[in-house]
Amino acid sequence: MPHITIEYVIILPTLLLQIFLFPLTAHWLMNVWADSRRTLALQEAASHLGSSMQQLYYSLNQETTSVGTVTYWPGLPPFIEDYYYVGRAKLGTVLDPVLNSSKAFELTFTLENTGISVTTSVILGPNVLPPPSDKACFISNSPSAFVSAEKFPNGTICLYFGE
Repeated sequence: MPHITIEYVIILPTLLLQIFLFPLTAHWLMNVWADSRRTLALQEAASHLGSSMQQLYYSLNQETTSVGTVTYWPGLPPFIEDYYYVGRAKLGTVLDPVLNSSKAFELTFTLENTGISVTTSVILGPNVLPPPSDKACFISNSPSAFVSAEKFPNGTICLYFGE
């Protein structure tokens, strides 16, 4: 009889631990994996949009290119796992004498309601203008989720989102 009691004393806590610990651990690991997957997808979208904006800038920054506006729909997915994302643009100066005071266009993408955020930067020339405050935000599920680049007669180029 004492052997059965000892078995229950040893096995019961182990069973309770398995009932609660294994599902909690599996849930935690799945959340980590899902967040990593979302972060990677968001980083890919941000990099794609940054690269597209850099290509637009370099296309318009030719002397043979006339004044005008170019609009590009990047073809990004409107949602990442049922969450829309918002990109905000900010222009800063690169303090490197080799780059000739070029400007860095910094894009910060946030996956709404998840707390996931990524940042990517692209280097542009000194003649780029910051986007107007009402056109510095890219919303993925918006019908006006596109990028525009406008070249002015003085040779400056303004990159902005939507319309």
